Amino acid sequence: MLNLERLRTLDALARHGSVSGAADGLHVTTSAVSQQMAKLEREVGQRLLAKNGRGVRLTDAGRLLADHAARILSQVELAQSDIEAQRGEVVGEVRICAFPTAARGLFPATLTSLRADHPDLTVRTRELEPEQGLRAVFRGDVDLAVVLDWSNKRLPVPGGLTKAELLDDAPDIAMPAGHPLADRDEVDLEDFADDPWVSWPEGEFCYDWLMFTLRSRGIEPRIAHLAGEHHTQLALIAAGFGVCVAPRLGRGPVPDGVRLVPVRQTVRRHVHVVWRTDADRRPSVRAAVAALRAAGAGVEAGGG
Repeated sequence: MLNLERLRTLDALARHGSVSGAADGLHVTTSAVSQQMAKLEREVGQRLLAKNGRGVRLTDAGRLLADHAARILSQVELAQSDIEAQRGEVVGEVRICAFPTAARGLFPATLTSLRADHPDLTVRTRELEPEQGLRAVFRGDVDLAVVLDWSNKRLPVPGGLTKAELLDDAPDIAMPAGHPLADRDEVDLEDFADDPWVSWPEGEFCYDWLMFTLRSRGIEPRIAHLAGEHHTQLALIAAGFGVCVAPRLGRGPVPDGVRLVPVRQTVRRHVHVVWRTDADRRPSVRAAVAALRAAGAGVEAGGG
C-alpha cells in the first residue's frame, strides 16, 4: 500500500519543482525528502525522479503518480472536513497568515474572539506577503491567508481556493507637514509627479501596484527609498525624504511632522481571506473566517 506521507512528499516535489523547495514547503530537511522519495520508488518499483542538471525532474511515472497524489491528498482533506463537520466542534488547530499591516490590524481582535468562543481551538499565525500567502494556502502550509488587491490591480486567486471579503481600506498620502499640499482635503496620486517616493520593497504586490498606477497616469516615479515597514516609511516622511501611500489598516500612530491627506475615492485597497475549497466544511476554518470578518467590520466601523 502506498504511504500517504511519501505521496505528500511527491506532491510537494511536483508543486515546488525541486528537492529544496519541497523541503521548505514541508518544513523538513532535503535529506528527509530524498529518503522518502527513495522509499516511494522502492514501493512502486519504478524510478520517479531523474537527474536534471544539478537538480531533479519527475519521470513519466513520477508525473503520473504525482497527479494521483494530488487527488488523493485533496480527498484526504475532504474527509477531514467531513469528519469535523459531522462532529460539529471547533477544535484542533487552524493556521492563519496575513500581510504585516493586516496581521497588526486584524489578528488581535480575531484571536481574542476565537479564544473566547472556541477555547479548544489552537490558532497559529504568521506574516506573509499576499502572493506568498496564496502559495502557502495552495500548498497546505496554512489554512487561511489574508491577502489584498487594489481597485485597479487585482491579485489572481488560483482555482481550488475560496475567497471572502473582509474590508475595503482607503489609503492616504503621507507627506511632510511643510509640503505644499499638506492642507488639501484630498489629493490625486499624480499631484506628486515631481516628488520622491518612499515605497514598499521591489517585488512586493503593493510596489508593483504603485509603479503600475503611476505609470498608467503618465508618471515615471522617482523611488528614493524602499522600506517594508510602514513605521520606517513614515519616519522617512517625517524627516522630509519624500511621500508615500499610507493605507489605514494597522497603521498605528503617525509621527509628528507627517500629514495624511486622503486619496480620492477611485483608489481602494481590498482585503480578503482565502482558503482551500476542499476545507470549506471544517468548523475551525468557518470559525476563523467568521472571526476575521467580524474583525474587519470592526475596523471599517472604527474608520481604520
